[in-house]
Amino acid sequence: MIPRYSRPEAVAIWSPQAKFKIMFEIEAHAADAMAEIGTIPKLAAETIWEKGRDALWDVDRIDEIEREVKHDVIAFLTHVTEIVGPEARFLHQGLTSSDVNDTTLAVQLARATDLLIEDVDLVLAALKKRAFEHRFTPTVGRSHGVHAEPTTFGLKLAGHYVEFQRARRRLETARAEIAVCAISGAVGTFANVDPRVEAHVAARLGLEIEPISTQVIPRDRHAAYFAALAVVGASVERLAVEIRHLQRTEVLEAEEAFDAGQKGSSAMPHKRNPILTENLTGLARLVRSAVGPALEDVALWHERDISHSSVERGIAPDTTVHLDFALRRLASVVERLVVYPENMKRNLDRLGGLVNSQRVLLALTQKGVARETAYAAVQRNAMKVWRDEGNFAELLMSDPDVRPHLSDAELSELFDLAYHFKNLDALFKRAFGE
Repeated sequence: MIPRYSRPEAVAIWSPQAKFKIMFEIEAHAADAMAEIGTIPKLAAETIWEKGRDALWDVDRIDEIEREVKHDVIAFLTHVTEIVGPEARFLHQGLTSSDVNDTTLAVQLARATDLLIEDVDLVLAALKKRAFEHRFTPTVGRSHGVHAEPTTFGLKLAGHYVEFQRARRRLETARAEIAVCAISGAVGTFANVDPRVEAHVAARLGLEIEPISTQVIPRDRHAAYFAALAVVGASVERLAVEIRHLQRTEVLEAEEAFDAGQKGSSAMPHKRNPILTENLTGLARLVRSAVGPALEDVALWHERDISHSSVERGIAPDTTVHLDFALRRLASVVERLVVYPENMKRNLDRLGGLVNSQRVLLALTQKGVARETAYAAVQRNAMKVWRDEGNFAELLMSDPDVRPHLSDAELSELFDLAYHFKNLDALFKRAFGE
């Protein structure tokens, strides 16, 4: 991660000080449980908490020890001994390094996900506000980038709203799957640590228990977690790409807010570029890039190897921090989005009513015209409009295959824009429940 795309609240979860605090709490909670069942003296557990609870861990000192011992958890425990004193010998009784590291990672990912859920709530609030604001703002729907039929800008945003509702549920599911504790010993058999210790640590840290943990928590959980984040990132990108398209000069139906003093180009003073949504597209790519390595981490040798470790040291902070930043940025973009209803109306009318071609087709079939005949008649006149050879409604009124079946009044009614929005209330009730 780099400061440019990081929020301090998200970065703090992954700081060395935060990690060592969690590691100490795991060890100290385990000591409490061992004292309770009589494995170690209660006074030792009390002393461990007393001397370590508010300690500021010396990161440089731990790094110095690790350079000698070549082992991160041993380096940490050695430093704890320097702080706590002789009672530290009762720490890590029957535990293995992965018990501490995996459980620490679970806590960090759970906390990071809590932030991500808060972020999604901000996106949802912004989308809901703007969707209702533009509930009845007509705009053209596009398929393949080509005009299709009318919709409203509010309905566009409502579609993204329900997608981010799914994103929230995905994050909740991912959090539940990743927030698990393993304190089961060298190969997961509890040979040297009582299962009650694991249960105690899990309860204190708000985690569930991994049923079978070999020496590590199985990495299918982590693969599913990063896949869920990738899907949320894809939802970010889908909305960002939509805004980028709408900001194109030839379209200009909506654009990112452009602040006083902002510059769009070092060369061209007139430029107003969609830099924020382009940035969101790039961040989504970074979030997705974690999925492949996370999947490859699932298959470890026997009860454990450490091929996953270096991967997770990178993708865990980077992915969560980048997605946190992206979601916050997206919420701001939506909240401040500049919308141009008059441009939407102009674009909608650009093809002179061709967007109503399906209504004419259906009306003809309901009058008894064969579908193939009706389609050919409507398309024939539509192609003339594409070539700028006339007005769609007028061409239809003079077409011998159309005129006998539809009166002027009936044809005029088929071009009524309000027809397309008759189900808006029902659709908004589906999306927002109100």
